[in-house]
Amino acid sequence: MAIIKSLLDNDLYKITMMNAVVHCFPDARVKYTFINRGKDDFPDGFAEHLRKEVKLMEGLQLQSEERAFLESRCKYLPKTFLDLLQGYRYDSSEVGIVQNGSSLEIHVEGLWYKTILWEVPLMALVSELFFKLQTSINPRPVRINNNSKKVNTFVMNGYKVADFGTRRRYSFDIQEEVVHDFKSNGGKSFVGTSNVYLAFKYGVTPIGTHAHEWFMFHAAKYGYKQANRMALDHWVDVYRGDLGIALTDTFTTESFFKSFDTKLAKLFDGVRHDSGNPYKFVDITVDHYNKLGIDPLSKTIVFSNGLDVESAIKIGDYCRGKIKCSFGIGTHLTNDVGQKPLNIVIKMSEAKLNENDEWSKCVKLSDDLGKHTGDFKEIEYCKYALGVK
Repeated sequence: MAIIKSLLDNDLYKITMMNAVVHCFPDARVKYTFINRGKDDFPDGFAEHLRKEVKLMEGLQLQSEERAFLESRCKYLPKTFLDLLQGYRYDSSEVGIVQNGSSLEIHVEGLWYKTILWEVPLMALVSELFFKLQTSINPRPVRINNNSKKVNTFVMNGYKVADFGTRRRYSFDIQEEVVHDFKSNGGKSFVGTSNVYLAFKYGVTPIGTHAHEWFMFHAAKYGYKQANRMALDHWVDVYRGDLGIALTDTFTTESFFKSFDTKLAKLFDGVRHDSGNPYKFVDITVDHYNKLGIDPLSKTIVFSNGLDVESAIKIGDYCRGKIKCSFGIGTHLTNDVGQKPLNIVIKMSEAKLNENDEWSKCVKLSDDLGKHTGDFKEIEYCKYALGVK
């Protein structure tokens, strides 16, 4: 039986970005590259198992009841886009998978609006297959106990939390248990999940806005100095005030806030922290809002950088009285079963505006020095253009 059973077994930000791409850049073409940050060894035959799962995804399509859920809970998605999504089918020819010994390579190439949905389910497949082919543990008793403790901690401390764990989950079943347990016992502390299918199944809010690739493409089109501003302006043009949490660290937070002027700071509900020191980020963000004459307590920081429950609570306590906060927790919720999770990402590596354009390399800087991704020379050029040390 296929691991990915629904077109909506994906994170919301891929669907919201897909709509924005259709609106703004329907002819754009991109390439994505798999990065094995943890240098894990993949077992013999892994690529063949992955290819079979990818091929099975071609049979997925949006079901009528799933569309009805999107129409009722995601009113910012126009019906014309939902028509397109209902006719969408995965094309496995867009995905190249090669295994050399224990090393795994994955590349995706095609029209941006078509290939954008591959990233999250591909990563979920890599993670679930990796553990399925190598371990025989039963993680369920561990999970139930862990879930109970984590839910209770958030409830007692009064902080908001969402499940962000699709990409590096131990398995779909484990992620479903997380959503079920948090929905059943989390009360107002549980605000939803990034996984659209599980949001549909359990009647909770799907959570997400945009990811680094949105800004990376804008850098390829407009240059690094204009990337943040143009990416945010286009987002506002598409969503008109909805989905108002802005990602800050594609080319470092320092660079982001140079573009996050009074207009944008008032239009967006808040910002997302995804790398670097979270306490320093709170101070910088609060100071930025204050300088613009905006009450920081009217804004929110969503923290999503490798959190566990304990670190989230400490950050929440630091934010108290300064700025509102909420937390998107991924691996710590959906892959906390006693096995070391994979440290993997899939990032946009090249882009062009249309079929006749030249390819431009795409890079991502980070507030964590070891997390820059992309061509080394292009990273150095990006740092030079932005004055980043």
